[in-house]
Amino acid sequence: MTTTTTLPLIKLAPNGPVFDLPIYVAQELGLFEKHGLRVELVEKYDAKESHASYDPFERKKESLYEQGTADAYNLCEWAGLDRSEHSGRGSRVHALRPAVAAQAIVTFDDDIQEVRDLAGVPVGINERTGSHYTSLQILGGSLAREDVVVQHFGSPFERYEQLKTGKLRAAAVMEPFISLALKEGAHIISVVFYRGAEVISPDVPEDVRNGYRAALNEAARILKTDFAKYKHHLTAQVQGQLEPEELHNHFVHYAVSREFDESRFDFTYQWMKDWSLTPGDKAYNQLAI
Repeated sequence: MTTTTTLPLIKLAPNGPVFDLPIYVAQELGLFEKHGLRVELVEKYDAKESHASYDPFERKKESLYEQGTADAYNLCEWAGLDRSEHSGRGSRVHALRPAVAAQAIVTFDDDIQEVRDLAGVPVGINERTGSHYTSLQILGGSLAREDVVVQHFGSPFERYEQLKTGKLRAAAVMEPFISLALKEGAHIISVVFYRGAEVISPDVPEDVRNGYRAALNEAARILKTDFAKYKHHLTAQVQGQLEPEELHNHFVHYAVSREFDESRFDFTYQWMKDWSLTPGDKAYNQLAI
């Protein structure tokens, strides 16, 4: 007879609550066990933890995975390919995650009102994360390539603090920092929604991967109808600066996971190559599963 303790276990490295919320919901409601597995977050996410290193593999998610403490984690689609391309342990993108989140370029500077005003202005990002890649998409659509400037400042908490002090004139952030910025008098220059990726060890069996996705999809459906019940998970990281009811409804939503198919890979990987973010010499089955 199968008991909970004998179910296969996936150990996860933590990401920001806006992205990991379906995991929290699935854990709270026993959805992973319902789909035949156990899931454990190996550490608690810390919003104030520094991400100052330019090397992604020195950061929490990646280092926990590379040292074998975690079996999987989620991050942006482009970073999923980047990490799988450079992983010493070996990883694969196996799906697009349920969190469909916004990265917004925000500012307190009244001289910046549209993307064209950001020509030559450094936008604060975290190197090789969603804030970096989406900023290139936003800026590259309105500016000459030579006028696009991004600058590594670390985690969203660090970027927002530097924005408030005036060290940064503009920064890319996600929730709850978008809602917090608007509350505190900032305005949005541009926003883009994006699907992230689930990155996993190829040693995790296919049936376990499928069960994991099924549980997250069930959690995403619950969040679609009752997001307000779980907003406190997002606002907790800003420690009383934003109440759950002050978190806007329109800068993140949750949808069922999608396959990361070869046509999606080709488009994403070519875009990364066009921005000199990859040599672009890997095949789909080398970076995806």
